[in-house]
Amino acid sequence: MRTETREPARDENPRRKFLKGCLGAAGTAVAGGAIGTLSTPAAARDTHHRPPEALGLLYDATLCIGCKACVAACKQANDNPPEFSTVDKLWDTPLDTSGHTFNIIKMYRHGTMTTKDAESNGYAFMKTSCMHCADPSCVSACPVTAMTKDPVTGVVAYDPDACVGCRYCVVACPFGIPKYQYDSPTGKIGKCELCRHRVADGHFSACAEVCPTGATLHGRTRDLLIEARRRLALPAGSLTRYPRGSIDGGPEQSYEGYVGTYQQHVYGEHEYGGTQVLKLSAVPFEKVGMPNLPPESSAATSETIQHTLYGGLLMPFAVLGAMTYVAKRNVHHDEDDDDDDDHNSPAATTGPGREWSLAVNTPPGRDRSAAACSMRRPWSAAF
Repeated sequence: MRTETREPARDENPRRKFLKGCLGAAGTAVAGGAIGTLSTPAAARDTHHRPPEALGLLYDATLCIGCKACVAACKQANDNPPEFSTVDKLWDTPLDTSGHTFNIIKMYRHGTMTTKDAESNGYAFMKTSCMHCADPSCVSACPVTAMTKDPVTGVVAYDPDACVGCRYCVVACPFGIPKYQYDSPTGKIGKCELCRHRVADGHFSACAEVCPTGATLHGRTRDLLIEARRRLALPAGSLTRYPRGSIDGGPEQSYEGYVGTYQQHVYGEHEYGGTQVLKLSAVPFEKVGMPNLPPESSAATSETIQHTLYGGLLMPFAVLGAMTYVAKRNVHHDEDDDDDDDHNSPAATTGPGREWSLAVNTPPGRDRSAAACSMRRPWSAAF
């Protein structure tokens, strides 16, 4: 009667055991540090404010006649090609801002459209272009500082040479302004930069230069805000003088006109931390396409979250440690196969107390060495 003798289970590969121990210790230490960092109360940074000398625009929808002279002037000033939305393609007819259209006039329509600037059975216009936020999300989201905000003028500028085409700015902007030029071989973003390239020649924003009614007015934002509040304080239907071009000087181009029935709100004064482009309208801003935004910029919150998670590289190391552990756990090492082969070799099975295994598995009349050879070569049974 044979008595089976079983070999005690082998210990885990020493090197693998060592690696697991190191990774476990490192992961625990890093995760502990990350949890400690996250458990510390983190308050969002304050929303940035406009620079004292910030430049911008005041758009008064009650003065706009929808001539779109500003759209054509913007195209010419920025050397942008026309975009067609009609079959005949006779003139530039963009439907929205794009990588080649930085400024556009949109129209609100309701019912019979008989009365201008009337919410019911009326129509109104609204200018769409970059708002030049005081705390712009596009600048905060850009990983290579292709989007920057001038510390003096506050103009949100774009550097195509630094851009990598990630389009984070496109996603981050609450107004949907930065647009990607998909036809560009290098990948570029198109947006209004307040004609900063024309300042050296003594010019200002082309849209404000050509506006025949002064619906778009250029100047320092603080002066434009004073002008906007002045108009809101006037009785509807009264006469007042409206400046044209730039409020900060230049040729006298003001004219006398009637005051509209304004919504008692200056859009951009507080929205999203404040913008350098301000707007007045007789129709509620939500109905003319302007989003309802909180007074805090999202950049303040997102930057705080990012700095908390990535401060000291705690979170990247924690993720890397976890990924490394999972990878090591699922990698099959050749050396383990060699160890298994050595363990199952004939030499390992013919020692004291193991000779019975060959006797049991060796057919009558077959040499034991042949059986041992077949054990070393399990594939030989297929031939």
